[in-house]
Amino acid sequence: VYRVIVLEILFLATASPGLILLVALSPDPSNAPLVALSLIPAGPAFSAVIFAWRASTGEEHLAPAQSFWRGYRLNAVSTLRWWWLVLTVIAILGINVAFLDAVVPPGLPLVLAGAAQGVVFLLAAVAALHAMVINSLYNFRTRDVLRLALRLVRSSPRATIGAAAIVIAGAGVVGVGSEIALIAIASIAAALVLQNAHTLTTDIEEKYIA
Repeated sequence: VYRVIVLEILFLATASPGLILLVALSPDPSNAPLVALSLIPAGPAFSAVIFAWRASTGEEHLAPAQSFWRGYRLNAVSTLRWWWLVLTVIAILGINVAFLDAVVPPGLPLVLAGAAQGVVFLLAAVAALHAMVINSLYNFRTRDVLRLALRLVRSSPRATIGAAAIVIAGAGVVGVGSEIALIAIASIAAALVLQNAHTLTTDIEEKYIA
């Protein structure tokens, strides 16, 4: 419980510049670009929480804050190098949903187009979670992080299905509650992402590091 609370506080502190904007926005798809902008600080913060969970798992003493700041210093810049791309995709999908009538080709049912947008979003979010774990725990070049994340979407089905479930659950939390509810469990979500990625990290360490 102590680790959860400390890591949650640190996540909120480092991601707060964007989270303040996020909470102020109305839940409208047309605000997708602003949502993406508000989530820029959350990427490095979430990466640091994942790093802290991994680093503190085997420690007898409780030092989550020290692990968090170490992870933040090591991974903040490298996370931002690809995180902006994920947020750009989210913004584009949000705009497409907001103006679905205008972007859908004539003759294509809106329901089918909306479902396709949902699938693309889910795949992008799953790949982003894989990339977040890879970037948080290992030292790969930015392009290799993205390539490996996309490759593992296919080659690590267990981790991919689990990541998809986490994304859907997160969307459910936002839908039933609000963004604030999801923000409030960010440290727990990071622990779930790390636990789900066990097979993924095993594959990486056996095939790409060993």
